[in-house]
Amino acid sequence: MTAIPSGATEPPRDCARCPRLHDFIAGWRQREPGWHNAPVPTFMPRAGAGSVRLLIVGLAPGLRGANRTGRPFTGDYAGDLLYSTLIRVGLAQGRFEARPDDSLELVRTAITNAVRCVPPENKPVGAEINTCRGFLTPTIAQFPKLAAVLTLGSIAHQSTVRALGGRAAAHPFKHGVSTEIAGLRLFSSYHCSRYNTNTGVLTEAMFVKVFETIAQFVGK
Repeated sequence: MTAIPSGATEPPRDCARCPRLHDFIAGWRQREPGWHNAPVPTFMPRAGAGSVRLLIVGLAPGLRGANRTGRPFTGDYAGDLLYSTLIRVGLAQGRFEARPDDSLELVRTAITNAVRCVPPENKPVGAEINTCRGFLTPTIAQFPKLAAVLTLGSIAHQSTVRALGGRAAAHPFKHGVSTEIAGLRLFSSYHCSRYNTNTGVLTEAMFVKVFETIAQFVGK
């Protein structure tokens, strides 16, 4: 197994720190050799890490979404809602066509996941979340002008709080609420999954409102 440098922001393609996820991806490489089928790297703006004011943290790649395409929130419904909202509030530009070679560009924003590898049934276990925080923590630290972080869903929220040195109990997850931690403003939203929107847990208006607040904050 290849040694992973301390402080690495991205796991290597054959990362084996989480055996269950490693084996799951290996099986899908055999079934779909044309897919990405590897840890999904952070999606960065063309201007680089030094331009990032907002980091969005999701849960994990979707099997037929980011695990297939290699770009966070690309190839499934969650990305349709996320990227259309980012364009609407000026945090992305271009045209989102659900593939990594489209013309979409992020503006002062980066997107990552708390767990970089696709988990079976979209459900990472606690040990996997804790292990992958070893990449989330340096990912957050690489942005010198970072002002805000948005977590999508309670698991991503709790892992981000811990990556920032806080206690989850002191910064509970609640949609549309923000808190101060480690010199950053931490916003939270329900995940933009099809399940949440189909069941009415999250509406497009609710999601847009969160981003309008964030866009105003990072624009200061």
